[in-house]
Amino acid sequence: MTDLLLITNADAGSSDDATLETALAVLRQGGAVEVAATSSPEELEPVLAAAGDRTIVVAGGDGSLHAVIGALHSRGDLEGRTIGLLPLGTGNDFARGAGVPLDVTDAAKAVLEGTPTPVALLIDERDEVVVNNVHAGAGAEASQVGAAWKERLGRVGLGRLGYPVGALVTAFRPPALRLTVVVDDEVLISHEHHTLMVSLGNGSRVGGGAAINPDADPSDGLIDVVLTRPLRPLARLPYAAQLAVGRHPDNGRVLHTTGREVRVIGEPFHCSADGEIEGPITDRTWRIVPAAYSLLLP
Repeated sequence: MTDLLLITNADAGSSDDATLETALAVLRQGGAVEVAATSSPEELEPVLAAAGDRTIVVAGGDGSLHAVIGALHSRGDLEGRTIGLLPLGTGNDFARGAGVPLDVTDAAKAVLEGTPTPVALLIDERDEVVVNNVHAGAGAEASQVGAAWKERLGRVGLGRLGYPVGALVTAFRPPALRLTVVVDDEVLISHEHHTLMVSLGNGSRVGGGAAINPDADPSDGLIDVVLTRPLRPLARLPYAAQLAVGRHPDNGRVLHTTGREVRVIGEPFHCSADGEIEGPITDRTWRIVPAAYSLLLP
């Protein structure tokens, strides 16, 4: 087997250290493993520069995977790469949607024995990457609120509850944006109508497991687009129930399609890309790059 370079978060807690040791015991059965702990892009850069042809294994969540994939892309060193993932994050949404085992021992076995599976990547006009999902409107607002609650609750070991708290708060104060959303040169919705939320999925899950783009498949080379128009108060609870089980694309207030390029234009909006909030912006375009790299899957 190819030697492994395992990249982990230097700021992870002691419980993550113990879990990582469990995974390392499995990985070392397959060959040499170098562990590099980084806490910033500046620390990550020299580690990747010295990776050579080793398989890179990311130990962390969506943010850690985003950082490594983004840095490899910026270096022009992503194409042809095979990546392993040990899901040690809070939500592990990309792992859930892609089929990476959430149990760290099983995930380590997938690194040793799994099949390299080509997966896609979203790239915007600035050449910034999105590994899993990007959304604007209610989803981004819920992420903003949820991030604040995640930090507060994380102090008592309940960080994952930040996501549902953010969703609940946003449900009571939902935004309504005037946006034009264009998918492959076809207007899905114009600024003449309000939009509650638009979500572009390479992966299917966000916010700790919610199937916001339930049909998204990172191996199919398509952007899964789910757009929800504003809901009346009495319609919000049924919609939330549908969202909880991934049936919301069946709702009459939801537009669902796929494409290879999506542009969102309109009044200032924030977006959440792999959990990172940015904005306000008024214009952004994302395109899909099929088979951008390979992910080791069972």
